Amino acid sequence: MRVLGIESSCDDTAAAVVTGDGRILSETNRHQYSVHEAHGGIVPGLAADQHLRNIPEVVRDTLAHANLTIHDIDAIAVTRGPGMPGGLTVGLAAAKTLACVHNKPLIGVHHMEAHALMARMTHTVNFPFVCLLASGGHTLTVAVHGVNEHTLIGSTRDDSVGEAFDKVARELNIPWINAQHGGGPGAALEALALEGDAARFAMPVPMDKTDSARSPDFSFSGLKTHVRRLREAAGFNIQDRQDRADVAAAFQTTAVRHLAKKTALAIVRARDILGTQPQTLVVSGGVACNQAVRAGLEALAMQHKMALVCPPPQLCTDNGVMIAWAGIERLRCGLLDPYSIDFIQRWPLDQLKHMRDRSE
Repeated sequence: MRVLGIESSCDDTAAAVVTGDGRILSETNRHQYSVHEAHGGIVPGLAADQHLRNIPEVVRDTLAHANLTIHDIDAIAVTRGPGMPGGLTVGLAAAKTLACVHNKPLIGVHHMEAHALMARMTHTVNFPFVCLLASGGHTLTVAVHGVNEHTLIGSTRDDSVGEAFDKVARELNIPWINAQHGGGPGAALEALALEGDAARFAMPVPMDKTDSARSPDFSFSGLKTHVRRLREAAGFNIQDRQDRADVAAAFQTTAVRHLAKKTALAIVRARDILGTQPQTLVVSGGVACNQAVRAGLEALAMQHKMALVCPPPQLCTDNGVMIAWAGIERLRCGLLDPYSIDFIQRWPLDQLKHMRDRSE
Protein backbone atom coordinates (compact mmCIF):
# COMPACT_ATOMS: atom_id res chain seq x y z
CA MET A 1 0.00 0.00 0.00
CA ARG A 2 1.30 3.46 -0.96
CA VAL A 3 -0.50 6.61 0.15
CA LEU A 4 0.21 10.19 -0.92
CA GLY A 5 -0.33 12.66 1.93
CA ILE A 6 -0.80 16.41 1.42
CA GLU A 7 -0.59 19.00 4.22
CA SER A 8 -1.35 22.74 3.90
CA SER A 9 -3.20 23.72 7.09
CA CYS A 10 -0.82 26.49 8.22
CA ASP A 11 2.45 27.69 6.68
CA ASP A 12 4.04 24.46 5.45
CA THR A 13 3.24 23.08 2.01
CA ALA A 14 4.13 19.43 2.41
CA ALA A 15 3.61 16.06 0.76
CA ALA A 16 4.92 12.54 1.29
CA VAL A 17 4.49 9.00 0.06
CA VAL A 18 4.32 6.40 2.83
CA THR A 19 3.85 2.63 2.65
CA GLY A 20 1.57 0.50 4.77
CA ASP A 21 4.51 -0.77 6.80
CA GLY A 22 5.62 2.78 7.65
CA ARG A 23 8.40 3.32 5.12
CA ILE A 24 8.78 6.90 3.91
CA LEU A 25 9.41 6.66 0.17
CA SER A 26 9.75 10.42 -0.21
CA GLU A 27 8.74 13.70 1.39
CA THR A 28 8.86 17.36 0.45
CA ASN A 29 8.25 20.39 2.67
CA ARG A 30 8.31 24.05 1.64
CA HIS A 31 8.53 26.36 4.65
CA GLN A 32 7.54 30.03 4.67
CA TYR A 33 9.73 31.45 7.46
CA SER A 34 11.21 34.19 5.30
CA VAL A 35 7.74 35.33 4.20
CA HIS A 36 6.27 35.70 7.69
CA GLU A 37 9.16 36.67 9.98
CA ALA A 38 8.89 40.38 9.17
CA HIS A 39 5.23 40.30 10.27
CA GLY A 40 6.03 38.61 13.60
CA GLY A 41 3.70 35.68 12.88
CA ILE A 42 1.79 33.79 10.22
CA VAL A 43 -0.28 35.98 7.88
CA PRO A 44 -3.13 33.77 6.53
CA GLY A 45 -3.45 35.50 3.16
CA LEU A 46 0.26 35.35 2.46
CA ALA A 47 0.35 31.71 3.56
CA ALA A 48 -2.45 30.81 1.14
CA ASP A 49 -0.64 32.56 -1.73
CA GLN A 50 2.50 30.56 -0.98
CA HIS A 51 0.53 27.31 -0.91
CA LEU A 52 -0.88 28.12 -4.35
CA ARG A 53 2.62 28.67 -5.68
CA ASN A 54 4.19 25.68 -3.98
CA ILE A 55 1.74 22.82 -4.11
CA PRO A 56 2.12 21.76 -7.78
CA GLU A 57 5.88 21.40 -7.47
CA VAL A 58 5.69 19.87 -3.99
CA VAL A 59 3.43 17.06 -5.22
CA ARG A 60 5.43 16.61 -8.43
CA ASP A 61 8.76 16.45 -6.57
CA THR A 62 7.41 14.04 -3.97
CA LEU A 63 6.31 11.56 -6.62
CA ALA A 64 9.52 12.01 -8.61
CA HIS A 65 11.77 11.42 -5.59
CA ALA A 66 9.90 8.17 -4.90
CA ASN A 67 10.30 7.16 -8.58
CA LEU A 68 6.53 6.86 -8.80
CA THR A 69 3.69 8.32 -10.83
CA ILE A 70 0.19 9.02 -9.61
CA HIS A 71 -0.87 5.66 -11.09
CA ASP A 72 1.35 3.90 -8.51
CA ILE A 73 -0.48 5.55 -5.61
CA ASP A 74 -3.23 3.54 -3.87
CA ALA A 75 -4.96 6.44 -2.10
CA ILE A 76 -4.64 10.17 -1.44
CA ALA A 77 -4.89 11.63 2.06
CA VAL A 78 -5.20 15.36 2.71
CA THR A 79 -5.61 17.62 5.71
CA ARG A 80 -9.28 18.62 5.92
CA GLY A 81 -8.98 20.66 9.10
CA PRO A 82 -8.62 22.30 11.46
CA GLY A 83 -6.52 25.12 10.10
CA MET A 84 -6.49 28.27 7.98
CA PRO A 85 -9.26 28.23 5.36
CA GLY A 86 -7.04 29.51 2.54
CA GLY A 87 -4.38 26.88 3.00
CA LEU A 88 -6.85 24.05 3.58
CA THR A 89 -8.71 24.98 0.39
CA VAL A 90 -5.53 24.80 -1.68
CA GLY A 91 -4.55 21.37 -0.36
CA LEU A 92 -8.06 19.96 -0.65
CA ALA A 93 -8.49 21.21 -4.20
CA ALA A 94 -5.24 19.54 -5.27
CA ALA A 95 -6.00 16.25 -3.52
CA LYS A 96 -9.63 16.04 -4.63
CA THR A 97 -8.74 16.75 -8.23
CA LEU A 98 -5.95 14.18 -8.30
CA ALA A 99 -8.10 11.55 -6.61
CA CYS A 100 -11.16 12.12 -8.78
CA VAL A 101 -9.33 12.30 -12.12
CA HIS A 102 -7.27 9.19 -11.37
CA ASN A 103 -10.05 7.31 -9.56
CA LYS A 104 -8.17 7.03 -6.27
CA PRO A 105 -9.72 6.72 -2.80
CA LEU A 106 -9.75 10.04 -0.91
CA ILE A 107 -9.20 10.33 2.85
CA GLY A 108 -9.84 13.63 4.62
CA VAL A 109 -7.59 13.78 7.67
CA HIS A 110 -8.00 15.62 10.95
CA HIS A 111 -4.70 17.44 11.48
CA MET A 112 -4.54 16.69 15.21
CA GLU A 113 -5.45 13.02 14.80
CA ALA A 114 -2.54 12.80 12.35
CA HIS A 115 -0.20 14.17 15.03
CA ALA A 116 -1.61 11.71 17.58
CA LEU A 117 -1.24 8.68 15.29
CA MET A 118 2.24 9.59 14.07
CA ALA A 119 3.86 7.76 17.00
CA ARG A 120 2.29 4.50 15.82
CA MET A 121 4.35 4.66 12.64
CA THR A 122 7.67 5.24 14.39
CA HIS A 123 7.15 3.16 17.55
CA THR A 124 5.08 0.23 18.79
CA VAL A 125 2.13 2.03 20.39
CA ASN A 126 -1.04 0.10 21.13
CA PHE A 127 -4.48 1.56 21.78
CA PRO A 128 -5.57 3.00 24.11
CA PHE A 129 -3.08 5.69 25.07
CA VAL A 130 -2.95 9.22 26.47
CA CYS A 131 -1.78 11.98 24.14
CA LEU A 132 -0.60 15.54 24.67
CA LEU A 133 -0.88 17.49 21.44
CA ALA A 134 1.18 20.65 21.67
CA SER A 135 1.61 22.87 18.65
CA GLY A 136 1.36 26.42 17.39
CA GLY A 137 -2.40 26.17 17.04
CA HIS A 138 -3.45 23.69 19.70
CA THR A 139 -2.72 22.43 23.18
CA LEU A 140 -4.88 19.55 24.36
CA THR A 141 -4.83 16.22 26.13
CA VAL A 142 -6.90 13.33 24.82
CA ALA A 143 -7.61 9.71 25.61
CA VAL A 144 -7.08 7.90 22.30
CA HIS A 145 -9.37 4.86 22.17
CA GLY A 146 -8.52 4.02 18.56
CA VAL A 147 -8.55 5.44 15.07
CA ASN A 148 -11.37 7.99 14.76
CA GLU A 149 -12.26 7.81 18.47
CA HIS A 150 -10.87 10.28 20.98
CA THR A 151 -12.07 11.74 24.27
CA LEU A 152 -10.97 15.30 25.00
CA ILE A 153 -9.66 15.76 28.55
CA GLY A 154 -8.07 19.21 28.68
CA SER A 155 -7.51 22.08 26.28
CA THR A 156 -6.15 25.59 26.38
CA ARG A 157 -8.43 28.35 27.60
CA ASP A 158 -6.56 30.98 25.57
CA ASP A 159 -3.23 30.72 23.74
CA SER A 160 -1.69 27.44 22.66
CA VAL A 161 1.75 26.68 24.07
CA GLY A 162 3.29 27.02 20.63
CA GLU A 163 1.65 30.39 20.12
CA ALA A 164 2.98 31.51 23.52
CA PHE A 165 6.52 30.46 22.59
CA ASP A 166 6.25 32.35 19.31
CA LYS A 167 4.85 35.51 20.89
CA VAL A 168 7.41 35.55 23.69
CA ALA A 169 10.15 35.15 21.10
CA ARG A 170 8.75 38.24 19.38
CA GLU A 171 8.59 40.15 22.70
CA LEU A 172 12.27 39.35 23.25
CA ASN A 173 13.28 40.29 19.69
CA ILE A 174 14.70 36.83 19.02
CA PRO A 175 15.46 36.27 15.31
CA TRP A 176 13.75 33.22 13.81
CA ILE A 177 15.70 30.12 12.89
CA ASN A 178 15.33 29.40 9.17
CA ALA A 179 15.94 25.67 8.83
CA GLN A 180 14.41 22.75 6.97
CA HIS A 181 13.67 21.05 10.31
CA GLY A 182 13.32 22.71 13.70
CA GLY A 183 13.03 26.31 12.55
CA GLY A 184 10.86 29.29 13.47
CA PRO A 185 10.52 31.55 16.53
CA GLY A 186 9.83 28.79 19.07
CA ALA A 187 13.02 26.94 18.17
CA ALA A 188 14.92 30.22 18.39
CA LEU A 189 13.62 30.82 21.93
CA GLU A 190 14.61 27.30 22.96
CA ALA A 191 18.14 27.86 21.65
CA LEU A 192 18.51 31.17 23.49
CA ALA A 193 17.10 29.68 26.71
CA LEU A 194 20.07 27.32 26.83
CA GLU A 195 22.22 30.36 27.66
CA GLY A 196 19.91 31.63 30.39
CA ASP A 197 19.36 31.38 34.14
CA ALA A 198 15.71 30.45 34.72
CA ALA A 199 15.87 31.41 38.40
CA ARG A 200 16.71 35.06 37.75
CA PHE A 201 13.23 36.00 36.48
CA ALA A 202 11.11 33.30 38.15
CA MET A 203 7.51 33.25 36.93
CA PRO A 204 4.31 31.92 38.55
CA VAL A 205 2.95 28.66 37.13
CA PRO A 206 -0.45 29.35 35.48
CA MET A 207 -3.66 27.95 36.96
CA ASP A 208 -1.92 26.94 40.17
CA LYS A 209 -4.48 28.50 42.50
CA THR A 210 -7.11 26.54 44.42
CA ASP A 211 -10.00 27.25 42.02
CA SER A 212 -8.16 26.14 38.88
CA ALA A 213 -5.42 23.82 40.12
CA ARG A 214 -7.59 20.71 39.64
CA SER A 215 -8.64 21.55 36.10
CA PRO A 216 -6.79 19.70 33.31
CA ASP A 217 -7.09 22.78 31.08
CA PHE A 218 -4.12 24.92 30.10
CA SER A 219 -3.56 28.68 30.00
CA PHE A 220 -0.57 30.53 28.59
CA SER A 221 -1.80 34.10 28.13
CA GLY A 222 -0.72 35.08 31.65
CA LEU A 223 2.85 33.95 31.01
CA LYS A 224 2.93 35.96 27.81
CA THR A 225 1.66 39.03 29.66
CA HIS A 226 4.24 38.52 32.41
CA VAL A 227 7.04 38.63 29.84
CA ARG A 228 5.62 41.78 28.30
CA ARG A 229 5.63 43.49 31.69
CA LEU A 230 9.21 42.39 32.29
CA ARG A 231 10.24 44.40 29.23
CA GLU A 232 9.27 47.54 31.14
CA ALA A 233 10.72 46.47 34.50
CA ALA A 234 13.86 47.85 36.05
CA GLY A 235 16.74 45.44 35.81
CA PHE A 236 15.81 44.19 32.35
CA ASN A 237 17.45 45.49 29.19
CA ILE A 238 15.99 44.23 25.92
CA GLN A 239 19.29 45.00 24.20
CA ASP A 240 21.22 42.74 26.58
CA ARG A 241 21.49 39.18 25.27
CA GLN A 242 21.92 37.69 28.76
CA ASP A 243 18.77 39.41 30.02
CA ARG A 244 16.82 38.04 27.09
CA ALA A 245 18.28 34.57 27.60
CA ASP A 246 17.36 34.60 31.29
CA VAL A 247 13.75 35.55 30.52
CA ALA A 248 13.56 32.94 27.76
CA ALA A 249 14.81 30.28 30.19
CA ALA A 250 12.35 31.35 32.89
CA PHE A 251 9.43 31.32 30.47
CA GLN A 252 10.34 27.92 29.05
CA THR A 253 10.86 26.35 32.49
CA THR A 254 7.49 27.63 33.71
CA ALA A 255 5.68 26.55 30.55
CA VAL A 256 7.10 23.02 30.91
CA ARG A 257 6.01 22.84 34.56
CA HIS A 258 2.52 23.90 33.55
CA LEU A 259 2.37 21.32 30.75
CA ALA A 260 3.54 18.58 33.11
CA LYS A 261 1.11 19.45 35.92
CA LYS A 262 -1.92 19.51 33.64
CA THR A 263 -0.87 16.40 31.76
CA ALA A 264 -0.55 14.61 35.10
CA LEU A 265 -4.19 15.45 35.82
CA ALA A 266 -5.13 14.20 32.35
CA ILE A 267 -3.42 10.85 32.99
CA VAL A 268 -5.47 10.34 36.14
CA ARG A 269 -8.71 11.20 34.33
CA ALA A 270 -7.80 8.97 31.42
CA ARG A 271 -7.78 5.94 33.74
CA ASP A 272 -11.47 6.50 34.48
CA ILE A 273 -12.34 7.28 30.85
CA LEU A 274 -10.55 4.24 29.44
CA GLY A 275 -11.31 1.89 32.31
CA THR A 276 -7.70 0.79 32.42
CA GLN A 277 -4.25 2.10 33.21
CA PRO A 278 -2.81 3.52 29.97
CA GLN A 279 0.68 2.27 29.27
CA THR A 280 1.85 5.04 26.96
CA LEU A 281 1.99 8.83 26.96
CA VAL A 282 2.38 10.15 23.43
CA VAL A 283 3.55 13.73 22.98
CA SER A 284 3.32 15.14 19.48
CA GLY A 285 2.97 18.43 17.61
CA GLY A 286 5.64 21.02 16.90
CA VAL A 287 6.34 21.82 20.56
CA ALA A 288 7.27 18.17 21.12
CA CYS A 289 10.53 19.01 19.31
CA ASN A 290 11.55 21.07 22.34
CA GLN A 291 14.06 19.12 24.41
CA ALA A 292 13.07 20.79 27.70
CA VAL A 293 9.45 19.80 27.07
CA ARG A 294 10.50 16.22 26.34
CA ALA A 295 12.63 16.04 29.48
CA GLY A 296 9.83 17.36 31.70
CA LEU A 297 7.30 14.91 30.30
CA GLU A 298 9.77 12.02 30.44
CA ALA A 299 10.01 12.57 34.19
CA LEU A 300 6.22 12.69 34.42
CA ALA A 301 5.79 9.45 32.47
CA MET A 302 8.29 7.71 34.75
CA GLN A 303 6.33 8.83 37.82
CA HIS A 304 3.21 7.19 36.36
CA LYS A 305 5.10 4.09 35.15
CA MET A 306 4.26 4.88 31.55
CA ALA A 307 6.38 4.91 28.42
CA LEU A 308 6.88 8.33 26.86
CA VAL A 309 6.77 8.20 23.07
CA CYS A 310 7.58 11.19 20.89
CA PRO A 311 7.95 10.96 17.11
CA PRO A 312 11.34 12.07 15.76
CA PRO A 313 11.57 15.89 15.82
CA GLN A 314 11.24 16.21 12.03
CA LEU A 315 7.92 14.33 12.25
CA CYS A 316 6.55 16.41 15.15
CA THR A 317 6.23 19.59 13.11
CA ASP A 318 3.65 19.75 10.31
CA ASN A 319 4.56 17.37 7.50
CA GLY A 320 3.12 15.23 4.75
CA VAL A 321 4.25 11.96 6.36
CA MET A 322 1.80 12.26 9.24
CA ILE A 323 -1.08 12.92 6.84
CA ALA A 324 -0.16 9.92 4.69
CA TRP A 325 0.17 7.68 7.76
CA ALA A 326 -3.17 8.85 9.21
CA GLY A 327 -4.64 8.12 5.78
CA ILE A 328 -3.27 4.57 5.98
CA GLU A 329 -4.72 4.07 9.47
CA ARG A 330 -8.12 5.35 8.33
CA LEU A 331 -8.03 3.41 5.05
CA ARG A 332 -7.51 0.18 7.00
CA CYS A 333 -10.65 0.99 8.96
CA GLY A 334 -12.63 1.69 5.79
CA LEU A 335 -12.90 5.41 6.59
CA LEU A 336 -13.00 6.98 3.11
CA ASP A 337 -14.50 10.28 1.99
CA PRO A 338 -16.39 11.49 -1.08
CA TYR A 339 -14.72 13.86 -3.56
CA SER A 340 -17.17 16.56 -2.45
CA ILE A 341 -15.74 17.07 1.07
CA ASP A 342 -14.94 20.62 2.17
CA PHE A 343 -12.53 22.03 4.75
CA ILE A 344 -13.46 22.34 8.43
CA GLN A 345 -11.75 25.35 9.97
CA ARG A 346 -12.64 24.55 13.60
CA TRP A 347 -12.96 20.86 14.25
CA PRO A 348 -12.86 19.47 17.80
CA LEU A 349 -11.02 16.16 17.76
CA ASP A 350 -13.66 14.39 19.84
CA GLN A 351 -16.28 15.10 17.14
CA LEU A 352 -14.62 12.77 14.63
CA LYS A 353 -16.52 9.63 15.63
CA HIS A 354 -19.85 11.44 15.87
CA MET A 355 -19.45 12.89 12.38
CA ARG A 356 -18.86 9.40 11.00
CA ASP A 357 -21.82 7.99 12.95
CA ARG A 358 -24.12 10.66 11.47
CA SER A 359 -22.84 10.04 7.94
CA GLU A 360 -23.63 6.33 8.29
